[in-house]
Amino acid sequence: MEKKKQRFNTRAFVALMVATSGVSLPITGIANHLYGFSSMTVARHVWMAAHNVLGLLFVIFSIWHVIINRKAFWNHLRGSAAHVSLMSREAVLAGAVLAVILLIFIGHAFHAG
Repeated sequence: MEKKKQRFNTRAFVALMVATSGVSLPITGIANHLYGFSSMTVARHVWMAAHNVLGLLFVIFSIWHVIINRKAFWNHLRGSAAHVSLMSREAVLAGAVLAVILLIFIGHAFHAG
């Protein structure tokens, strides 16, 4: 029985790169934040570099993901445009929750001076 050589699945690769870099960003961001109070050590530099590279990879692969899935994206927008108002209640609530959480977490920067 002969195995067929499977073709490389670019969509799966790009989606996995977006997912893994996106999941890793908060981890490296928290570590970077914790080391941010110390002097420039090797550990701090490693976490900063990891966070920067993961952020760059996330942006690149997210753009690539949108490009290779643009047909499905546009079809979804066209199909849902007739059924959804400009701003749904869920979208307004999501924006409000995000704004409150951001204000809580970045507010300390203005207080600390």
